[in-house]
Amino acid sequence: MEKIDYKKEYKDLYQPQTKPSVIEVPEMSFITVRGSGNPNTSASYQEALEILYGLSFTIKMSKMNGTQPEGYFEYVVPPLEGLWYVDDMAFDGINVTDKDKFHWISMIRQPEFVTEAVFEKARKVLAEKKPGLAVGKAEFVYITEGLCVQAMHKGAYDDEPETIARMKRFIEEKGYQEDFSDIRYHHEIYLSDPRRCAPKNLKTVIRHPVKRL
Repeated sequence: MEKIDYKKEYKDLYQPQTKPSVIEVPEMSFITVRGSGNPNTSASYQEALEILYGLSFTIKMSKMNGTQPEGYFEYVVPPLEGLWYVDDMAFDGINVTDKDKFHWISMIRQPEFVTEAVFEKARKVLAEKKPGLAVGKAEFVYITEGLCVQAMHKGAYDDEPETIARMKRFIEEKGYQEDFSDIRYHHEIYLSDPRRCAPKNLKTVIRHPVKRL
């Protein structure tokens, strides 16, 4: 059976054009880890990534020892994503530049067969394998983003304001309004590995929640 690659199977979610577009984002399940601070220097951010990838690959590789969940199918682990916010104001990706003030929810989408029970089992397996890793920080959640505007940003993360400015113009021109709240965030989906990719070649989906005026 061919592996399901969510980036290719759901191009509307993961392969938008650089020109902004409107999308209705459905409910999906994620493993998440929350934290705060500059992602470039925060030890907790690096730990969050280790937890997320550790759990995601524990579930994916469960087939190797015959403990795969009911309904398991072959798949490519989906890309890393991040929801970003700051205290006391709506963060739109450009109105706060001090990265030490950032709060983040790092997350990786999970296949449809993953349930709370599957997640808990994977967490137990990873905790036994890596007892020093704070796997208790991970949560299994369902998120429905709903109505959003998104665009593909190509280039360095620090150049994202150019793409966000285009999105803001599009939102206004099309009769929408940004709708940030304590449950709707500035959202980034990282399609490139910055360790293996030149900054100018990075591809990042940027997504903002909106509502109709």
